[in-house]
Amino acid sequence: MKLSVLDQAPISREDNPVETLQNTLKLAQITEKLGYQRYWVAEHHNTSGLASTSPEILMTRIASVTEKIRVGSGGVLLPQYSPYKIAENFKTMEALFPDRIDLGIGRSPGGAEITRQALLDGQTKSLSEFPRQVRDLQGFLHNSLERDHPFRLVKAGPRIEAAPPLWILGLSERGARNAAEMGAGFVFGHFINPKNGKKALEAYHQAFQPSPSLPQPRTIVCIFIICAETEEEAEELAISQDKWLLNVGKGRDTKVPSIEEVKEKGFTEDERKEISNNRKRCIVGTPAKVKQELERLRDNYQTDEFMVITNIYDFHAKVRSYELIKEAVLDG
Repeated sequence: MKLSVLDQAPISREDNPVETLQNTLKLAQITEKLGYQRYWVAEHHNTSGLASTSPEILMTRIASVTEKIRVGSGGVLLPQYSPYKIAENFKTMEALFPDRIDLGIGRSPGGAEITRQALLDGQTKSLSEFPRQVRDLQGFLHNSLERDHPFRLVKAGPRIEAAPPLWILGLSERGARNAAEMGAGFVFGHFINPKNGKKALEAYHQAFQPSPSLPQPRTIVCIFIICAETEEEAEELAISQDKWLLNVGKGRDTKVPSIEEVKEKGFTEDERKEISNNRKRCIVGTPAKVKQELERLRDNYQTDEFMVITNIYDFHAKVRSYELIKEAVLDG
């Protein structure tokens, strides 16, 4: 089983974006030494609690302070951008850090409609254009646009031999088939909604068509994990993420609260029900429990790689969680 990291650069209540981004660099270095395969950063906009707004810039910095871990985006919001410009950004990174860059893209609008309009500079672009944009992106990456394409003579530079592999993030069978038909890797967001995971990954494998980006199907499942030496400690750490998820779901402040703050305010009965539902997106527990659950999900999803996201308040506890997961899964 392989392990990777997804980092949204969540800002803890008493921290600021500068400290948070420095912690991202530290965590990338630590997880590289632990043997994690990839370190991906997300793209979020118009939020007070997530510092990862520009994955391309953050990726370049992470790659410059690490040596071998693959660095990627989880993911660039393709519907808001030009496939040509994305291809050039990632080919530049590939030239700077050969065979270490992953290009993960998503179909998300990037937030509320007003945020999307700001990203688009007020222009109109339909989300239904996503499959066409993916084809264009592949074409620019590999200089393989069809002869009748209006931009056939436009080449994405720098003109290097290799291009970073393309991954598509998704939650549904439709998204999985899109990834498969484009010959891209597929990342399933169990941490967002695990409901359709098994069917989505089955659909991906059934529909996969080889491409210049990927000759064989590749899948990753992304999941929240909080790991500690004891069940009690893991549960205590988890309440900061529990409250954070509640706030995100209700459109409230998205900074990660401290355990003390959460305990002081407590939870309503309705919130406890929502937390119970959210826990389907997570694994919380000891190393033995985490290993057992990941092995169960591996068999269910038929995947050999999990991307771990841990949005808790205390950075040192987060690091320890990644250490314990590694010891249980990679060394156990």
